[in-house]
Amino acid sequence: MAPTRTEPDLSYLLDHTSHVLRTRMTAALGEIGLTPRMHCVLVHALEAERTQAQLAEIGDMDKTTMVVTVDALEKAGLAERRPSSADRRARIIAVTDAGAEVAARSQKIVDGVHEAALGSLPDEERAVLLRALNRLVTGHLETPVEGPRPARRARQRG
Repeated sequence: MAPTRTEPDLSYLLDHTSHVLRTRMTAALGEIGLTPRMHCVLVHALEAERTQAQLAEIGDMDKTTMVVTVDALEKAGLAERRPSSADRRARIIAVTDAGAEVAARSQKIVDGVHEAALGSLPDEERAVLLRALNRLVTGHLETPVEGPRPARRARQRG
C-alpha cells in the first residue's frame, strides 16, 4: 500500500515543465542552427570577458561539453578562443561579429519561447508564479544541499 501524499508533487511539476520548456527551446533554436548551450555561451560571453571555465560554470556544463560547444561555435565562425586582455595566460571566449548577430536573433527566440509559456497563463497567475519562483530561487531553494549521492545540478542563474 502506497503512502498517502500530503503535498502536491512539486518535483514532478517543476521537472516536467522544465523538460518541456527545454524541448521547445531546443527545437526553436535548432531552426537557426544553435543549441541552448551555444546560445548560453554566446550571450554570456558577450556580457563580459569570460574564460571557458567561467562560461561552463554559468551554463552548468562539464569541461568536455564546454569544449564541444565552443568547438562548434568556432567552426560556425560565431566565437573564438583568444588570450585574455587582463591575464595573457588565460583564454577567453570572444564572440565574433557574426556571433553577436546570431546571439541577438537567438535571444529573441528564447524570449519568445518564454513569452509563449508565460502567455498561456492569465496575467495575475503569471505575476504570482514568477514572484513565487523568484522567492524560492532566492530563498528556500537557493542553495543545493550536499548528500551522499549527488543530485544532478540545475543550470545556474547568470
